[in-house]
Amino acid sequence: MFDLKPIGHVRSPLQDREHAPKQGSEGSPEACLVFQPEFQEGLRDLRAGDEVLVFTWLDRGNREILSVHPRGDTRAPRRGVFSTRSPDRPNPLGLHRVKIVQIVSPVQFKVLDLEAFDGTPIIDVKPVLDQARES
Repeated sequence: MFDLKPIGHVRSPLQDREHAPKQGSEGSPEACLVFQPEFQEGLRDLRAGDEVLVFTWLDRGNREILSVHPRGDTRAPRRGVFSTRSPDRPNPLGLHRVKIVQIVSPVQFKVLDLEAFDGTPIIDVKPVLDQARES
């Protein structure tokens, strides 16, 4: 077994699936990444304007689900969760490509295009290296 240690959490007006966009680029509100103070050194080179990949633990996902109707459309045939971006999956990892718009403090960043709910644990952040390949 291995251990995941959250490095922070999401602060967002999004509270539930009913009011959340399916993807961040589909009208998500401005949100904040709030990190634990002990990770400040690891964040020091991130700047406003940077695009980063935020990995979250989708703690409200159903870990028993193995197939879904894509995007919740019951008219679409069911697909295996590993061929979708569903938050319901055995290991509910979230992957979010966001843009940092403001460094509020050394451990708090305002971002765009994040569809995660308020309180969602952040488990990692990585820079976007090749924008064409990682979109």
